[in-house]
Amino acid sequence: MKTFFRKNFIKKKPLRKASAKAQSAMEYLMTYGWAILIISVVLAALFQLGVFNPMTFAPKAPPGSCQVFRPNGPYTTSFINLEGVCSGELPQYVAQFNGQSSYVSLSNVPSLNPSTLTIAGWFNINTFSPSEQGFVDKEGQYGVYVWSNRIEFDLSFSWNGKQVGYATINPNTWYFVSATFDGTNQNIYLNGNLLATYNLPGTITQNTNNIGIGMGGNFNSGLALNGKISNVQIYNTSLSANDIQALYLEGIGGAPINLQHLIGWWPLNGNANDYSGNGNNGQINNVNFVSNWYNGYTPP
Repeated sequence: MKTFFRKNFIKKKPLRKASAKAQSAMEYLMTYGWAILIISVVLAALFQLGVFNPMTFAPKAPPGSCQVFRPNGPYTTSFINLEGVCSGELPQYVAQFNGQSSYVSLSNVPSLNPSTLTIAGWFNINTFSPSEQGFVDKEGQYGVYVWSNRIEFDLSFSWNGKQVGYATINPNTWYFVSATFDGTNQNIYLNGNLLATYNLPGTITQNTNNIGIGMGGNFNSGLALNGKISNVQIYNTSLSANDIQALYLEGIGGAPINLQHLIGWWPLNGNANDYSGNGNNGQINNVNFVSNWYNGYTPP
């Protein structure tokens, strides 16, 4: 009988210890579990807001901090230079478009009628709906559009003016797009790399139609961009591949190059003003300027 009792006593004793440990663990979780959960939620929210993103603490350029100075007036090329903070700091704001009714309108801009051309800037698509979204478009003349797998560059001098550079474009990611035409060749670039080139001699149709940023120049909501745009530049020359690469490497806050041929510059850093010195200020239509735009941006 004693032997039986001792054996059973020895077996049950470790079980009581394990039970006590489990009970202690449960009491710990009950006591501190809510606090741990709340801390986790707060950390996740702060991460989502970009608090832990190093871009948050990088120097920001306020609106209008860098601009082109033309002492002899718009479109003159003598003694022009950049003035202000033009060191490539990140912009304080970028333009956010809702994919329905947002756009920047540039009207009465006959000067933006080049026979040779470069369009450049940064974009970040939220979702690919609609499937074709306008980046910059001058109705009946030229335009650059974004699809989920391609960049489209249209020129209006012939039906063959529509050319495409294929690339996989991911949502919520910043890209630098540029397109050039030298009178003979169309070139399409993404992040400074050539996607496609087309031999297509011709003369671009000249007109005085509106330009749309974030939508087609006729402000058709079917081409509305759902996402963000920053640092749009237009030149009346075809920049070289090296120039395009240099613009990309400057990053999203980079200043224009080849100032003599710059005809429009819209940083979209808090407003739609033209900082090329040529006075082509835009009109804002349901565009928000947001400061927490860093997600998806990787400096070149």
